Amino acid sequence: MTIKIEIEWLTGNDDIKSLARATPHSAGFDLPAAIKKSVEIPPSSFSLIPLGFKLAIPNGLEGQIRPRSGLAIDSGISVLNSPGTIDSDYRGELKAILINLGQNTFTIKRGDRIAQLVISRLPNITFIESKILSDTTRSSSGFGSTGS
Repeated sequence: MTIKIEIEWLTGNDDIKSLARATPHSAGFDLPAAIKKSVEIPPSSFSLIPLGFKLAIPNGLEGQIRPRSGLAIDSGISVLNSPGTIDSDYRGELKAILINLGQNTFTIKRGDRIAQLVISRLPNITFIESKILSDTTRSSSGFGSTGS
C-alpha cells in the first residue's frame, strides 16, 4: 500500500529538491540541509538546520526526524531531540536540531544529507484508569534491573 504525502518545497530550493531512500529497503528518507551558507557546529554545541520543505502528513501518521548512523559514528553528529516528532497537523517548514557530540567542529554545507525522515503509523489508543496494574516478574524494578 502506497501512502501519499503532500510536500511543498520552499522557494529557492530547486537544487536540493529531493527526498530519497539510500536503498529500496531503507526505512528513512535522507534530508538535505537547506542552508544558504555553510554552518559550523563546534563540539558540545547544537544548531537548528532548515530542511527547505513542508509536509501535509495524513491523520493517523507521524513523521520522525532521526540521526543518520554514518554521521553519528564518523563525526558524533546526532539529532538533539531524537526522534524529532512531526505531528499531522503541523504545516511549517521542517527543521532538524543537530548536536555535535564529537571532538571536532563539524561543517554542514548546503544539500548535505544531515538526518532522515521516517513516517510511522499511530495506533488508536484509549487509556483506562486502574487502581492496581497487573504484575510482572520485573514489577517496578527500573533502570538496569534486567542486567547489562
